[in-house]
Amino acid sequence: MDYPPGVQNALVIGNTDGIGLALTRRLLAGGWVVTGVSRRPAVLDHEGYAHLTADVTAADFGAALEGVGDVDLCVYAAGVGEMLDLADLGAQTRAIEVNLVGAARAVEVVVPRMVAAGRGHFIGLSSLSDVMVSPEAPGYAASKAGLSAYLLSLSAAVRPHGVAVSTIRFGFVDTKMAKGAVKPMMITVERAVDVVLGCVRTRAVVVSFPRRMAAAAMVLRPLLRVQARLRKS
Repeated sequence: MDYPPGVQNALVIGNTDGIGLALTRRLLAGGWVVTGVSRRPAVLDHEGYAHLTADVTAADFGAALEGVGDVDLCVYAAGVGEMLDLADLGAQTRAIEVNLVGAARAVEVVVPRMVAAGRGHFIGLSSLSDVMVSPEAPGYAASKAGLSAYLLSLSAAVRPHGVAVSTIRFGFVDTKMAKGAVKPMMITVERAVDVVLGCVRTRAVVVSFPRRMAAAAMVLRPLLRVQARLRKS
């Protein structure tokens, strides 16, 4: 696997399972030095790996990242999403805190350093649900819509400084996040990591995968908005 020259130090946030863990392993196998961040202790033992235990929803999460050294690549892979329970809307709030606010806190620390260095790449793992109206998981959809919009706008601001910010919009990936009875076009975790590493190479602003599902989401978006209005009437 070929990587951009000079990129050696990666920070992977949310890496004790799923895409984050698989990505960490692939980066280490490719010779990267990786710092992982998660609420749980490290599950990896590798000479090129260090682990930081921190909660992305904590007010001091940004401060916890201050001790991390040079970061050429930061991938925000932390994410949660629960189906709607009107008796427990706190779960929807938590989705927004983890998926959006946590990412913003990471950006707040990492991106200014990249701008000062004149190089670096920040990748946020978003979702094709960022264009959907989702009565089943409104917090998740809202958090991903916010994440995609924030990173897309930030990308335009930092590109002139030599820094790339990318948004990867996945459909269903075979992880604990894939909930619901129907999961069309679901991909494996390793295929998702292939997509992430492809983005590392190309530094694309937006990657939507699978492409057919991304097209379907755009077609379904107005229909779901109409359905949501009809539910209110």
